[in-house]
Amino acid sequence: MTTATGDRGILSAADWRRRHVRLTTRATHAILLVSLIVVGLGPILWLAKSAVTPTQDTLRQPLALWPNGIDWENLTTAWTRVEIDKYFLNTVLIALGVWLVQVLVSTTAGYALSVLRPRYGKIVVALVLATLFVPSIVLLVPLYLTIVNPPLLGQSLINTFWAVWLPAGANAFNVLLVMRFFDSLPREVFEAARMDGAGPYRLFWSIVLPMSKPIVGVVSVFAVIGAWKDFLWPMLVLKDPAMQPLSVRLPQLQQFIELDVFLAALAISTVIPIVLFLVFQRLFLNGAGMGGAVKG
Repeated sequence: MTTATGDRGILSAADWRRRHVRLTTRATHAILLVSLIVVGLGPILWLAKSAVTPTQDTLRQPLALWPNGIDWENLTTAWTRVEIDKYFLNTVLIALGVWLVQVLVSTTAGYALSVLRPRYGKIVVALVLATLFVPSIVLLVPLYLTIVNPPLLGQSLINTFWAVWLPAGANAFNVLLVMRFFDSLPREVFEAARMDGAGPYRLFWSIVLPMSKPIVGVVSVFAVIGAWKDFLWPMLVLKDPAMQPLSVRLPQLQQFIELDVFLAALAISTVIPIVLFLVFQRLFLNGAGMGGAVKG
């Protein structure tokens, strides 16, 4: 195995030609890969196995593969009798709303600060960046009071999905992430669009967004997974159990249901984040979105 001149690493080409060095390095890589798989996928695989395993088997032989058979009834019971389907739907609605608000705010704010570049843009960027250094727990009380008595509305947003959706838009990290991505886009395309008569709205919708598929995918994954696993804020603003998501409701149901059914409910709640990540991961490495608004 040889290394190219531009791809020099810790081991040189002469080192790779030595048999014991090559075997030791490959064995180390294999051990590290297996360790990462065990640490990363081990808990998820165990949860998937335990979701269809009777309670007594899970307690007596937690690492055994179905010593007394598979119990698919756990999934059905978790979905129907425990009403996981209702809380699952609540979680999906909350995640979709959070995703829409975060994508809308981050792309429009990033577009304004990076492409339109107002005179006060640097001050706004500094203020947005400063919010990253404020612990989120410090903002919990003023944010809650704002939701209880929102300005201009005159009506509390408690026990409404808006109480979760609207605060999610104030995500400084996503705004700065999108802004930095927009900074890397070719300015020649923007100038050509302006010369063709494109206004700010047309430039954003027809030029910038088609070129921003990778970063929109990244923000989407962050938004959906963050909303799916959020516990504290939904617990505070969604006091009605009928509106609570899985992350809030499952810990409260644990004491009333069997262990195998509870594990089945946990397994169901992990399906959507895993599927979404597998779908959107292509956008992380997909640079084809850059060609959406560039001709030839």
